[in-house]
Parts: sequence; C-alpha cells; structure tokens
Amino acid sequence: MVARTTADAKGDVVVLLIGMRINRFRAVHLWLPVMLGMLRMLRELEKDRGRGLLAKVLLTASPRTYYVVQYWETKDKLYAYATAPDAFHHRAWAALNRKERTGRLRGQVGIWHEAYVVPEGSYEAIYGDMPAFGLAAAHGQVPLAARGRYAKDRFAHRSGEGEGA
Repeated sequence: MVARTTADAKGDVVVLLIGMRINRFRAVHLWLPVMLGMLRMLRELEKDRGRGLLAKVLLTASPRTYYVVQYWETKDKLYAYATAPDAFHHRAWAALNRKERTGRLRGQVGIWHEAYVVPEGSYEAIYGDMPAFGLAAAHGQVPLAARGRYAKDRFAHRSGEGEGA
C-alpha cells in the first residue's frame, strides 16, 4: 500500500526562489563568491530559526544554473531578513552591488529571485512514500485523508487561520 500524505500548511504560504547562473565558467573568482554567499546565508538562517526560514530545497537546473526553493513563515520575516543590517545578506548584497556598478559582473554571473505569497486555497500538495519534503518539510505532513482524497478537496481545505491570525 502506498502511504500518501499532504502538507499541513495553514494560511498563506510564502515561497522564495533564488538562484544564480554561471555565464562564464572561467570567471570562477566572480561566481564562486555568489554561490558560497548563498550557502553562508542558509547556514545563518538555519542557526537562527527566529528569522523565519522554515525549510529549503537546493536544486540545479543545469550545469550553469543553481537555485534554492525557500519556504518562509511570513513575507514580513523574509523582508526583515533581506534588509537586516546584521545579516550576512546585507553585506553580500552590498558587495554584489559594488561589483555590478563597476561592470565587473556584467556577462559573468547572473542572479535572480522570485517571491510569492500563495493564499490559502491556492495550493495543494501530495506525497507518495516520501519523507517530509518541500512544503511538507516547512509546515509538517499529515495523512492525505486529513485534507481530502482529491486535489479539489485539498484546494478547498481551510484551516481557519490566515496570515497574521
């Protein structure tokens, strides 16, 4: 029998996709600090759970493109980390901006991010024989029957808690 579960998310879900693309492999001195900086930020966030990162998944799209899917408690905590003067992100972003202004990064390494606040009722998840992963790693995992057998039922599920409730 297949053990099926779903994510136990309540209220809105905050997702950040953030990554880099190596445009010139030989420019290691420019793209490696970007990659190592992301890993350092993730370690910082894992050590201080109060900043709001719930879970993350590191992925690669190609030998050139690497990214992280991050799940956050709230968009306010995501923004607070991004702008916190005591966070490593602040120093890394300032250094990256300095290099960009001088034109040193142009064509060498690309960076990107996309942030989403997904309202309750606009997401659903199903996992078959999987440990907690992705949204379930961020919010916990419950048997599929707790949210409904069909996707339409899981989309219709309401927790009674909104963001800020």
